[in-house]
Amino acid sequence: MSEQTEKQKRAAEREARLAEALRANLRRRKAQKKARKAGDDSAPRDGAADGPADEAG
Repeated sequence: MSEQTEKQKRAAEREARLAEALRANLRRRKAQKKARKAGDDSAPRDGAADGPADEAG
């Protein structure tokens, strides 16, 4: 029975970690969007809209 409760405890801890990571990611993305909207170029960009990274083209 203690093995089952240990698994439940680990699962609950994992869920809590994932939930916190998701909230942190959301806060970071909102801050980036706000900075970009304000015209602040110091916000890090993901580079997805920049096209391929291959410069020898």
